[in-house]
Amino acid sequence: MGARIGSFRGAVAIQTRVIGALLMREVITRYGRHNVGFLWLFFEPMLFTIGVTTLWTLLSMTHGSNLSITAFAVTGYSSILLWRNCSNRIVKALEPNLSLLYHRNVRVIDVYIARLLLEIAGATVSLVALTILFSAVGWMDLPDDILTVIAGWTLLAWFAIALSLIVGAASERSEMIERVWHIITYLMFPLSGAAFLVDWLPKTAQSLILWVPMVHGTEMIRHGFFGAAIRTYENPAYLILANTTMSLIGLALVRETGRRVEPE
Repeated sequence: MGARIGSFRGAVAIQTRVIGALLMREVITRYGRHNVGFLWLFFEPMLFTIGVTTLWTLLSMTHGSNLSITAFAVTGYSSILLWRNCSNRIVKALEPNLSLLYHRNVRVIDVYIARLLLEIAGATVSLVALTILFSAVGWMDLPDDILTVIAGWTLLAWFAIALSLIVGAASERSEMIERVWHIITYLMFPLSGAAFLVDWLPKTAQSLILWVPMVHGTEMIRHGFFGAAIRTYENPAYLILANTTMSLIGLALVRETGRRVEPE
């Protein structure tokens, strides 16, 4: 038993070092060593969210309620950036990394995890920084229940990982995925819950939109931010079930992809 535990710990240590090395390579390759560099990972989603928030504020869009436009935009578009950027970055991720697969300890899943961790880190820091910044200047309040926000964000990040594994593995099978996935993400935006609350929809539409997994994550995050000021319809158990199912499918596809891919 002790030998097995030691072997497991050794394998975990090796994979941790591999993913760490891939993370550093990805950062240097994508952002370079000079100027803003690595900080752009956080600035990019922050600037996007700030732009949308400013536009909504200038247009005085209230979404039919007295909720803070800034808080609504920050929670909505940060949620979108989380799953959209993860899935977009994972498409054809193996192509520039094929030579690394010659190394015995580097696997397809390691390449995917490195990219996903970068995107999740960027979106998370963006959400935290914008919340602190806008709260400091009085544009929005701090979250009513930080634990609910963390739980919702974690489940949504899990959804982003599971979705990305499926999309990444599928993109290695067909070039069509690379061409159409960006379009699909735009079509998914109106269904994501970023621009509305489920409570604002007619009852018939509510029952339909709640089949979309990321809606539950977005509703949960907004529940944590706004508290009793809004009524939300999140079902964490459903999101966990959807995430688990998608993760199993994604891992199976990634494993099969690892058998098919040929290092260059």
